[in-house]
Amino acid sequence: MATIYTAEALSTGAGRNGHVRSSEGILDLDMAAPKEMGGSGAGANPELLFAAGYAACFHSALQGVARSRKVSLGDSSVGARVGIGPNDAGGYALTVHLEVVIPDLPHDQAQELADAAHQVCPYSNATRGNIEVTVAVSDD
Repeated sequence: MATIYTAEALSTGAGRNGHVRSSEGILDLDMAAPKEMGGSGAGANPELLFAAGYAACFHSALQGVARSRKVSLGDSSVGARVGIGPNDAGGYALTVHLEVVIPDLPHDQAQELADAAHQVCPYSNATRGNIEVTVAVSDD
C-alpha cells in the first residue's frame, strides 16, 4: 500500500486518565475513563475518539459511493456508537453500531448505499472480522 497520509498522536500520563496530543497540535485533549468504567468521565476516552473517527470516515465513504452513482444524499448523517466490554479471553472487546440517515432516499436505496460504503470505508475494512459492526439505516 502506498501511504498518502500518516496521523501521529502521543499519549502521556496514565493512558485513559492521561493526555493525548497529535503531532501538529490540532488534537490536544485530557483523557478520563468514563464513569461506567470507574473514572471521572471528565475528559475524552478512546471509545469516544474511535466513534467520532468512524462516523466521519464512514460518512465520507458514503458520500463517495453516492457520488460515484450520481446520487444526492441531501442532509445525510452517520452516527457511531462504540461499546466496550469484557471478552472471553479475560480482556476487553469493542462493538460498533453505525446509524445512517439519508432522509431524501427510500429506505432500500439508502441501505444499499450504506452497505456499499461499509465495503470501502477504511475503518470498516480495518475492523472487519475483528469486532462486531452493525450498519443500520434509520428513516429519521
